[in-house]
Parts: sequence; C-alpha cells; structure tokens
Amino acid sequence: MSESEALSQTVRQVADALYEAQAEARAIDPVRELLGDGDVDAAYRVQELVMARREADGFARIGRKVGLTNPAVQQQLGVDKPDFGVLLADMDATGRGTIDMTKLVAPRIEAEIAFVMGKDVDAVDRDSVVVAVESAVAAFELVDSRVRDWRISIVDTIADNASSALYVLGDVRLPLDEFDPVDVTMSMTEDGEVVSTGSGAACLGDPINALVWVAETAARLGRPLRSGEVVLSGALGPMVPFKAGRTYVAEITGLGTVTAIAGGEA
Repeated sequence: MSESEALSQTVRQVADALYEAQAEARAIDPVRELLGDGDVDAAYRVQELVMARREADGFARIGRKVGLTNPAVQQQLGVDKPDFGVLLADMDATGRGTIDMTKLVAPRIEAEIAFVMGKDVDAVDRDSVVVAVESAVAAFELVDSRVRDWRISIVDTIADNASSALYVLGDVRLPLDEFDPVDVTMSMTEDGEVVSTGSGAACLGDPINALVWVAETAARLGRPLRSGEVVLSGALGPMVPFKAGRTYVAEITGLGTVTAIAGGEA
C-alpha cells in the first residue's frame, strides 16, 4: 500500500470514529497522531467525509462557522489559527427551549455575531462579501468536542467539524449599513452572573474579517457561501462551560440579546 493510500484509509477510519462518537455523544482519543500532527488538509478531508455522511442522513447544509478567532479562546485551547466548520439543519437550536444535554459530550458556550447571507458569494474580496450579507444577528454557539477532555490540536478540532454542536440566534436582525460589527461589546451571564465579556475587535480584529476568511476558505474548498446560509463568525469573548440547569443570556450592542437554557438539573 502506498503512503497516499494508507493516509486515505486512515482518513476514512478517523471519519468513521468521529461520526459514531457524535451519534453516540461520547468521547474518543485525539486523532492528530493518526492523521499527522499538523496535517490540516487531512483533517479537512475527515471533516468533509463526516459532514457528507450526516448530510446523507437527512441533515441539510445550512451554513458555516469560523472557530478559534478570539485570542482568549485560542489560548484556552492551545491553538494559534482559525478553523472552519459546517452547519447542518439539526444544529439550529433556535426556538427549541431547553437544550438536551444528553446529546452533548462536554459542551461550552460562546457569544458571537452571526451573518445571514442574502446573495451567493462568487467573489471573495471584502466588498463583495459585505454586499452579500442580508443581516447580522446575535448568536450563541454551543461548541462540543468529541475528543476526550478537550485535548485538541488544530488537527483534532478541524476533523471534528471545528468542535461544533448547536447554535441559537437572537430576534433582532440588522443590515450592515445600520451598525459596525467591530464596534460591538458583549456581556454574557450565567443565571444572572457575568461570566464572559468581549468585543467585536476580539474576533480576528473585526467579525467581518472572520466572515471574509470563511468565504475565502469555503471557496478554496469548492463550496462557496450561498444565499440563505448562516455564518457564525467566532467568539467575542472567552467561552465558558455550558452547565445543566443553567440559563445563559448574552447582550451584544445593537443586536439585543440571545438566550440558551441547558436542560437537566443544576
């Protein structure tokens, strides 16, 4: 077996393991040693295999996410660059009420700005991407790692679909000509106590930068952003554990609030 054939076989094996771990809400050992520590391309191949399999299960692709855009989150996880993931229909928890904790492994929550695309993005320069945005909305992302104890490298998290799980959108939607994402401030509370604060500038210097980055990455991977997709642009402040029985509220300047309630008992 050639080296490339062996890697392809390993990519399929890792994809199978992560697919099953997600379906069963259980943790597995880090996958970076199997794929090659630093082999980002192999990690994205794993991610695409897992997403294609879940799409075949009936969960349509409805958006993208940028991860690891905030220096505080990068420091929390020991990585130094953004990553990219796919949003599927079953990840949208907006309006569900309480979040079912039994479907999650080790969830954490972060507040961010989501962009709803109003046009296809065929050119990935900043002006073209901005013009394609229909609106922005306050969002929570519930991140979760199928890699045991969050012992992840950039390869582990990319393979695991950028450690994605669920997201919740707020009610207020604004076009970009009515506010500037870089100027927002964010405050998140857990049962009324402030647990995370941040700003638009903490997200790759500007959430628009994150949006352009994901547009470029999506185009390079052959799946450019399309009208109607939701793009989660990355954390505005440090993520915190998502604890059973707790209520989380984030307020983002101009975009109002977003709420997520964890099921189970505190």
